[in-house]
Amino acid sequence: MKLKQLPNNLLGVSAINKASQPKHDVFQAISDPTRRSMLKLLADREMSIAEIVEYFPITRTAVNKHLHILSEAGLVRSRKAGRETRYMLIPAPLIQIQNWLSFFEQYWDERLSALRRFVEEDND
Repeated sequence: MKLKQLPNNLLGVSAINKASQPKHDVFQAISDPTRRSMLKLLADREMSIAEIVEYFPITRTAVNKHLHILSEAGLVRSRKAGRETRYMLIPAPLIQIQNWLSFFEQYWDERLSALRRFVEEDND
């Protein structure tokens, strides 16, 4: 039995060459709460790994591994500044998550409308 494949627009995948795609999926990258916190931390400014480590109760090696995954997903960019490596948020790949979630907004809107009708009817 051959399984059907979802169209690329439902998967959130474009027709980009697979070789040029990041090693880690954006969804995988943000699945960890520590990595989500790192993205928020880097949203305002570029930071060195030494600065980032101060915000987390984990080792520098663990922070580095998280940053590596974020980097492979295209969410973080690093650059050398003298002897240190500095990291900054690259928010563009997050559009994949927004696009995926927007599909489900229709269901949220329907539920909220139903709740509003229920509450308004109850008040009458």
